[in-house]
Amino acid sequence: MIPGVNYRVIPGAPQLNLDTDELARDYDRISATRQFEFGKQLVADLGIRPGERVLDIGSGTGLLAHHIAEVVGPSGRVHGIDPLPSRIHIALDRARNRSNLSFEVSDVYDLAHLRDQSYDVIVANSVFHWLPDKTPALLTFWRLLRPAGRIGISTVAKGPRLPMQEIVSAVLSEPPFDRYPRARESLTFKVDAEEMRALFEMTGFAPSLIDVRPVEQNYATAEQAVRFLEASSFGNFLGHLPTDLVYRARVTILRRLAGIATEQGIVQQRGRLVAIAHRR
Repeated sequence: MIPGVNYRVIPGAPQLNLDTDELARDYDRISATRQFEFGKQLVADLGIRPGERVLDIGSGTGLLAHHIAEVVGPSGRVHGIDPLPSRIHIALDRARNRSNLSFEVSDVYDLAHLRDQSYDVIVANSVFHWLPDKTPALLTFWRLLRPAGRIGISTVAKGPRLPMQEIVSAVLSEPPFDRYPRARESLTFKVDAEEMRALFEMTGFAPSLIDVRPVEQNYATAEQAVRFLEASSFGNFLGHLPTDLVYRARVTILRRLAGIATEQGIVQQRGRLVAIAHRR
């Protein structure tokens, strides 16, 4: 555990103490052409305006928060939270010359220090699928939003396993890796459109947009794909294995991923859930 961070221990949830400075730097680079692009579209869908106060949940290295700070301008304010200190360290460096942008290391389940009704907009980009307990998180977001305030979520949609996921699952089910199973097969907690609508409605939100959009993920090489899986999972991809088996598992996964690569690389089709609602 990292001193000063109030970790919420939930069986099967990803661990928050496996991240490293190297993974954080990788994520900052990789997310610039992936998660950041999804986030910019979410900001446009939300219609964020100059002067608004925005809370960025799971802000990571701060790319999206920095973009939002430009949108809201000097009369607005953006605050980013993330439980991973290495990523917040990069975000703070990025915010050094911006008076309307701030960050802190904080867990989404421990936001009692933030004032009620203190934000016009809450943005949760590429983070909702990591939250195991979605209802208490949404109730907290409801508390933090002013009346009629808006929340925007862009997340991986629930759906069939992708070929990459099938390969990873097959490798981890083989000896010797099968002696160390994950607490649950999937690292994430995805929802579909109907589940998202129900979550909104039972936590005091009125949805205005719930859409599953097709997304193509393209990795030039197997190594690029694995680096993405490692960085975006903040070390949880193979973090359940003993150190001496991580390298063996990684090499095996790389070899099998290379087997599904084409001239275009490794191409995967998946759905992205975009959901916007306002506080009733």
